[in-house]
Amino acid sequence: MKSFDVAVIGSGPGGYVAAIRSAQLGFKTALIEKYSTLGGTCLNVGCIPSKALLDSSHHYHDAVAHFEEHGIEIPGEIKVNIEKMIARKDQVVEMTTKGIQFLMDKNNIEVFQGVGSYKSATEIEISSDNGSEVISAAKSIIATGSKPSSLPFISIDKERIITSTEALSLKEIPKHLIVIGGGVIGLELGQVYKRLGAEVTVVEYMDSIVPGMDKAVSKELQKVLKKQKVSFALSHQVKEVSRNGNEVLVKATDKKGNEVEFKGDYCLVSVGRKPYTEGLNTEAAGVQLDERGRVVVNDHLQTTASNIYAIGDVVRGAMLAHKAEEEGVMVAEIMAGQKPHIDYNLIPGVVYTWPEVAAVGKTEEQLKEAGIAYKAGSFSMRALGRARASMDIDGFVKILADKTTDEVLGVHIVGARAADLIAEAVTAMEFRASAEDIARMSHAHPTYSEAIKEAALAATEDRALHA
Repeated sequence: MKSFDVAVIGSGPGGYVAAIRSAQLGFKTALIEKYSTLGGTCLNVGCIPSKALLDSSHHYHDAVAHFEEHGIEIPGEIKVNIEKMIARKDQVVEMTTKGIQFLMDKNNIEVFQGVGSYKSATEIEISSDNGSEVISAAKSIIATGSKPSSLPFISIDKERIITSTEALSLKEIPKHLIVIGGGVIGLELGQVYKRLGAEVTVVEYMDSIVPGMDKAVSKELQKVLKKQKVSFALSHQVKEVSRNGNEVLVKATDKKGNEVEFKGDYCLVSVGRKPYTEGLNTEAAGVQLDERGRVVVNDHLQTTASNIYAIGDVVRGAMLAHKAEEEGVMVAEIMAGQKPHIDYNLIPGVVYTWPEVAAVGKTEEQLKEAGIAYKAGSFSMRALGRARASMDIDGFVKILADKTTDEVLGVHIVGARAADLIAEAVTAMEFRASAEDIARMSHAHPTYSEAIKEAALAATEDRALHA
């Protein structure tokens, strides 16, 4: 039997990063992955392929809608080759997953292909088509991630009634894509196919899209997507999804109780994700799950078995790749006797639509609910020279700061490159900066980041220079 200091089950961003950090700290490390490629959901059927399609569809949309205005004339009709677009996405995925394999080799991490299942707290059986073997590990990390959720009455056929996984590899552009769920995944994939020519309708149970984000952000994003001809049915409870040949029928009730029907040729069920622990046999290791199927952990991400830890989507908290990565590093360092720390309030959230959406810290609604006195400053992207030059004028930056101390409590951005801009806010808040601190920093001109400086000025003394 092969023995290891650390075995990691699951090779997503949390798992492979945990394995790398464990190896860096001198642990003899194993990584167990049930699929034939490394990288988990994020690299194979999540973050990376969806961004590849978002970028490809963005190029097409720009060519059709904006090139002429930029003085670029293309003779003939601009067409989408969906097969080629999907093939490029697959190449990006392949390149990225091979990069993870390279990192495993570089760090002398032994990779096992198969389903990891606990026989005891220190023994893991790995089963594959080629048979099974058992390894021993003094410590182990559960990083098995999550899978798409559905609704109990919906039958996912993976052809017309699909999840995000199938939406990343369609053979044709839908005529009418019905998206159930107005969260991050549904909006991103909805925008991909809207740009490519599909009619898109988003059906959402709550009264706003991206429900967990600041209300001003939800309102702005919906306004922009409506301008892009995405339809929304908010406060609608889906009751039935059925298929007849190539037609999908979605029945829902609106907030007045009236029944509403939506007909399309594809239905994307995007109602969140749920922890994946299937086949782990956690009972044999003494690892407890909660009522939602998540692995129960303490503040050090230690499970009810003291030598086993769990990270990422399979434990409490936001289901974000970068959150899982931070947890993977933290657990490895805890096992090495170090004292790392994660401030979960400073894990940013991003929606990769265009304009992008990014946020960190508290929303205005959360501050009101907590009774915290605050001040707010906002600045419109439209007022930036850089935004006008690139024709990306939608959106704003909103900064929330403590009314007494001026410490930044939350930053919310809708706009071009928001996903990258949010890092400035995270850095500032990590060092407990005030709005005035940000306002006094020099920001290059012309850039999108100037909107952060201007919003900070607005929050400090309502003295934005360009508003």
